[in-house]
Amino acid sequence: MPALQITQGALGFGGRTLWRSLDLAVEPGEFLAVLGSNGSGKTSLLRAILGRQPLDEGSILIGGEPVRRGDRRIGYIPQQRMIAPGTPLRGRDLVTLGIAGHRFGLPVTSAATRRRAESAIEAVGASRYADRPMGDLSGGEQQRLRVAQATASDPLLLLADEPLTSLDLAHQRGVAELIDRQRREHDTAVVFVTHDVNPVLGMVDRILYLAQGRFTIGAPDEVLRSDVLSALYGTPVEVFRRDGRVFVAGGIESAHHHDEGVDG
Repeated sequence: MPALQITQGALGFGGRTLWRSLDLAVEPGEFLAVLGSNGSGKTSLLRAILGRQPLDEGSILIGGEPVRRGDRRIGYIPQQRMIAPGTPLRGRDLVTLGIAGHRFGLPVTSAATRRRAESAIEAVGASRYADRPMGDLSGGEQQRLRVAQATASDPLLLLADEPLTSLDLAHQRGVAELIDRQRREHDTAVVFVTHDVNPVLGMVDRILYLAQGRFTIGAPDEVLRSDVLSALYGTPVEVFRRDGRVFVAGGIESAHHHDEGVDG
């Protein structure tokens, strides 16, 4: 059974169609990268999967069940935003919220929850700073702990929204490898929204490319081609490769930009 299944999905914004007739099944352990230019609906797609934004048409199933807000089978890594200096929340507390944050009543943490949180922290290599306030940590340290929070409950589906933005190359590689290890070791399906596919290109099984109300889906070598993207955009687009990296250029706004406005 697919971890995620979208059937004839359609979503618009302000009278404009973001995408329509989207049929998508993401299997357990699959790594799907979602690409597209500004305003193409990448982050809106994640919001729909999270149950925060209803589709205009179609349906979404998580593990065969209708999507619902707050589904604990979904882990979510939001866009990288620095937590303000002086924020007292400890990294360990943030990770614990990923396990027990949905419960009502007094914030009593069981021994089992503490063990799961510690295991997630160790898995991302954050043990030495997990007891420090989040506001005192670097961007890379904060993002590692967000990965731990999103994976601590062993989700069926992991959504990542531009998780590498504002990180240096070393931290980009480290965070990407953590996400890839989670899906390989736990058979977690990953939907990874990004403005630059290169840091994860070797991990990606398929790409969903959104553009101008249309989309294409396929393996990286099937999608990242000049003829495919030119047809998608309706204007000449050049795709070229150098040193194992992919570059897109042409008469469009670069495909490697963060969604703003619609998806902000």
